Amino acid sequence: MFRPLDEEKVFKDPVHHSIYVQDATIWKLINTPEFQRLRRIRQLGTTYLTFHGAEHSRFSHSLGVYEITRKIINQFERNGYKDWPQEEKMVSLCASLLHDVGHGPFSHAIEQVFDTDHEEWTCEIILGDTAIHRVLKEADEQLPWKVASVIRKTYDKPIVVSLVSSQMDADRMDYLLRDAYFTGVNYGTFDLDRILRVLRPHQGQIVVKESGMHAVEDYLMSRYQMYWQIYFHPVTRSSDILLKKIFRRAVELRASRHRFQFMLPSLQQLLEGKLTVEGYLSLDDNVAFTAFSQWAHEKDELLSDLCRRFLDRQLYKYVQLETMDLKLIEDLRGEWSRIGLHPDYHLETDTVVDLPYDVYKPGTETGASEKPPILLLDEKEQVTEISAKSDIIRSIAGIHRGKYYVYYPEELLISRADRLQAHTRELFHL
Repeated sequence: MFRPLDEEKVFKDPVHHSIYVQDATIWKLINTPEFQRLRRIRQLGTTYLTFHGAEHSRFSHSLGVYEITRKIINQFERNGYKDWPQEEKMVSLCASLLHDVGHGPFSHAIEQVFDTDHEEWTCEIILGDTAIHRVLKEADEQLPWKVASVIRKTYDKPIVVSLVSSQMDADRMDYLLRDAYFTGVNYGTFDLDRILRVLRPHQGQIVVKESGMHAVEDYLMSRYQMYWQIYFHPVTRSSDILLKKIFRRAVELRASRHRFQFMLPSLQQLLEGKLTVEGYLSLDDNVAFTAFSQWAHEKDELLSDLCRRFLDRQLYKYVQLETMDLKLIEDLRGEWSRIGLHPDYHLETDTVVDLPYDVYKPGTETGASEKPPILLLDEKEQVTEISAKSDIIRSIAGIHRGKYYVYYPEELLISRADRLQAHTRELFHL
């Protein structure tokens, strides 16, 4: 399965300094059209509208996940840990490299609108008629199916799955460091080298040497800070809301046989729920921005206004609520209709609990879709879930601050302020 390159390839990287490729299969995978497409997809979706430096791609992140996985495996092999199955090295490296190949433009927002799953698209690409599939199969007949089962978390070696998908996996470690670097904040920094030194393979799973607990505490605190300061940022949520409303309006128009002035085959497939792998692979940020720039001139006023707002960063404003008052929201929807605003497009409620992130879940009973907890290994070879020994982790595990927001187009509301009820004007500070 392994065929070394004649000469090692090195990528310069702002996070890991250097990323090393020694195997021909990995090099071929990087150079497939499907993997190169990730250069055209931002890692953080719309976050660049809040933190202007967040322009990094899923390509660079995927290389970073591969590099961390490579370092972990090298450490296991260098120290001769018998619990590491050395024959799984190539499966682990390929899965770490390809784990995000199924992401589309603004992936998480699109997944919510169209009820898709980037991990399933990743498996479709790995198993379909693609260059990636051919490269994997050339290395080993079973390699495509092994890599896909790692992505689906059904692989018969849980230790391999946990390298790519657990609560302290190579994926999370790279995106925290990379996202912190490109957003220009310090919240996401932690001692990666120390963590890599204290990881151990143990009885089919990856654990942490107990002396490394404080490095893991630092890592989880970094995660906690990044989620609240970056990933949960209400301005980024506003841009995500606009994005989802653009696609929802486009779906409605397509269903009503609206004649778009601009439409690409892949976008038509997306809006009609008939995407093929080929069509999906033709979608990237460039296609989305081209569509938005054209749809900004559509005859439908809602779609054109939403696209213009997104492109020009005229985002919805927000007010924070102490609780999610459903009666208040229903009253606001009625008031929006009364003053000539569209309650489905000019009003949105939001809370952070629906985001695809969590700080840390200490539970030890995990299903196929859950990520296993972080385990500490003591000197007696006993394993303990980390929050049982760490006051810091126990205090932040599962915390939800209960922030609730109402988003709205401020200038449209201001123009109708004289028609609003007094308590509504007070709520929106008009």
